[in-house]
Amino acid sequence: MHARLASVQVLLQVIQHGRSLTDALNDILPDVEPQQRAFVQAVSYGCLRNYHKLDFMLAELLTKPLRKKDTDVFCLLLTGLYQLIEMRTPDHAAVSETVSTTKRLNKRWAKDLVNAVLRNFSRQQAELEAKLANHTKARYSHPDWLVKTIQQAWPDNWQDILTANNTQAPMSLRVNAQKISTDEYLQQLQNAGITAHLAPHVAHGITLQQACPVEELPGFTAGQVSVQDTAAQLAAEILNPQTGERILDACAAPGGKTAHILESQPELGAMLALDIEPKRLTRIDENLQRLGLKAKLICGDGLKPDDWWDGQAFDRILLDAPCSATGVIRRHPDIKLLRRPTDIEQLVQTQQKILAKLWPLLKPGGMLLYATCSILPVENTQQIQQFLDKTGDARLQPIERAWGQSTGAGQQIMPGEDEMDGFFYACLHKSS
Repeated sequence: MHARLASVQVLLQVIQHGRSLTDALNDILPDVEPQQRAFVQAVSYGCLRNYHKLDFMLAELLTKPLRKKDTDVFCLLLTGLYQLIEMRTPDHAAVSETVSTTKRLNKRWAKDLVNAVLRNFSRQQAELEAKLANHTKARYSHPDWLVKTIQQAWPDNWQDILTANNTQAPMSLRVNAQKISTDEYLQQLQNAGITAHLAPHVAHGITLQQACPVEELPGFTAGQVSVQDTAAQLAAEILNPQTGERILDACAAPGGKTAHILESQPELGAMLALDIEPKRLTRIDENLQRLGLKAKLICGDGLKPDDWWDGQAFDRILLDAPCSATGVIRRHPDIKLLRRPTDIEQLVQTQQKILAKLWPLLKPGGMLLYATCSILPVENTQQIQQFLDKTGDARLQPIERAWGQSTGAGQQIMPGEDEMDGFFYACLHKSS
């Protein structure tokens, strides 16, 4: 498939059909020539990252909105504008290639429209960008409801959060301590010509200067290393599993944290990984096999432990709760288009119920680590405070680390802080 046509098809899947960017790319990239796949990814991510900005500019450039059945032409215009603004594609090539793609869409009538819009943009770019200053939604490229939500949550630094959300997240790795030391693996990367540095705050983290296909990583297929954001690597370190303990990783897919727990403590009594989706359990199994690790995989619902729990209490539980994912917009810019305000209310209720259902599964003296990749207090601090208020045998254990900020009921990391994703952690200990 032609690269620019593929980019349009990816955007169409997200914008018109509500599919995730990851799923759309997984479906479409195999049909693209290997040497063109990086271009398709760059354009797809870039258009969604800058969607509200590009949409604002198109509204200024079009004499009337395009019809719904011509959403493909709208997506094509997005790709053209993105190339002109952000990519190194020469202007004449960006315009001519975008115009020619109308034929591949079977929308020959749109040829003159696309040509006119892109050429008018080149003439009016400075004027259009000046107008952005008065439109917060377009300027920061976030939907109005999300801008307001983040403004209310973080009034002192909301602009920094929105700006960070629009940057490209780095590729970070977790070295498998059972196979190789972090310093040795860093040397392997250097020998392979891959520039990288040790990640702060974690024992086995490395951040690459530039992302690369996993196939190019030394020892990847042999299980020496996994791709995982540094903030997510904190989970196993905070959980601090001990020899002989029985541990549950609830909502475990895709299995990165399960694997990290096993890598950090190979002498566990039992490691159970729970997820509600059978396909996601398959992904966990594949990751564990590559790393040479074993866990008991359970297909079950955290809201219904009676369906899968064997009655043996856990020493430690990791609850990586379903959340708004507002801390990982850098990696998943489609969140800005697909998430709705009503989703937050439903997620908060689900988090509350899962906490209540899993707490009885914890041994007296045990610890439940609550984690989200959200930056919204309603899912984090407020959720934990409400749980503590109504749970007599639960107490908060402060996380005294040199990262994030204390919220009074947990520790919050902001997107981009020390190159990390936005994450929240709270340690809940059960009275003996």
